[in-house]
Amino acid sequence: MRKILGPALAVVLLAGVVIGIVLSFSGKRDSDRAAAAADQAQAAAANRITVRVLTGSEKLEFLRDPELAQALLADNIVLDVQKAGSREIATRPDLKTFDAAYPAGAAAARKIAAATGSRRVFNSYYTPMTVASWKPLLPTLEANGIVGKKGNAYFIVDMRKLVALMEQGTRWKDLQPNPNYSVSKSVLITSTDVRTSNSAAMYLALASYLANGDDVVANETGADQVADRLVHLFSKQGYQESSSSGPFEDYVTMKMGKSPLVMIYEQQFLEYAFKHKSVDPDMVLLYPQPTVLTKHTIVALNDKGARFAEAFERNPKVQAIAARYGLRGPDNAALFNDAKARGIEVPQSLVDVVDPPTYDILERMISRIETKLGH
Repeated sequence: MRKILGPALAVVLLAGVVIGIVLSFSGKRDSDRAAAAADQAQAAAANRITVRVLTGSEKLEFLRDPELAQALLADNIVLDVQKAGSREIATRPDLKTFDAAYPAGAAAARKIAAATGSRRVFNSYYTPMTVASWKPLLPTLEANGIVGKKGNAYFIVDMRKLVALMEQGTRWKDLQPNPNYSVSKSVLITSTDVRTSNSAAMYLALASYLANGDDVVANETGADQVADRLVHLFSKQGYQESSSSGPFEDYVTMKMGKSPLVMIYEQQFLEYAFKHKSVDPDMVLLYPQPTVLTKHTIVALNDKGARFAEAFERNPKVQAIAARYGLRGPDNAALFNDAKARGIEVPQSLVDVVDPPTYDILERMISRIETKLGH
């Protein structure tokens, strides 16, 4: 019996020793892996930067999107985002405490670049200017030759006529037939404050082109004349919000009675539709003809801002997320498909697009309107 147990015990002991050695090595490998992972995490944290971005309100939710945060984390970038009116950004006394400015509009970006001396400007995405309206208004607008359907999308086919009606002080009840909105309210496009917001500045750019005989305002004399002619487009509105989110929120919540026509970015309308399962079926987007495009431009104020802008431009995940927020970019297939799935017809190409005036001319018109408004 001893002869049998002795070798058996030896085998068991040997097996235990082998198992112990294997477990020891395995534990060491796990420990080494954990240590390596900790080192990598520590190294990543050491390379991670927080980038302070001052942006227009129209991109606030996009820049705070959790998936965008994860996409940028791959480049060791964390965003700290604050909002301001796009034209207001350049005059912020604390602008240089930010790493990047991300306004709407090339003119606003140029103003910021001039104010800060930055030469690092990055064009990221763009969106056309549009007018948010309501389907019950379409019969009246169509009957008066203002709106027409092209393909499946609606266009303001006679933008000049609409501006003329606003100049003449026409009221909605003066437009006939008018079965759905025969009220004494003046025909006006609601906008933001032209002194602080890019969307209103783009509205002015478009209206100035029409008022100047379908030509871009190119000199100071023309700028003064056009500004004097168009000041009523803003003065008749009463109180105006400083950023583009305000008028759109009124449009969504207070409906047609408050906001029959609102100048917005296409992106705002699409972002809202993409986020909500149920959207008021009477909401409709009108494309001015001609229209202007707004470029969303990053102005890097230091090296951290430039690192953010470069990562933002090249990352395909960022581009996919931007499409979900209604921003047009290099590839718009996903944006167009999402819009169509929600019953929104978006023209894939806009051929009647005009350039805004130069930075100096647009600034001159805005300053003159500001003086006329007396604020």
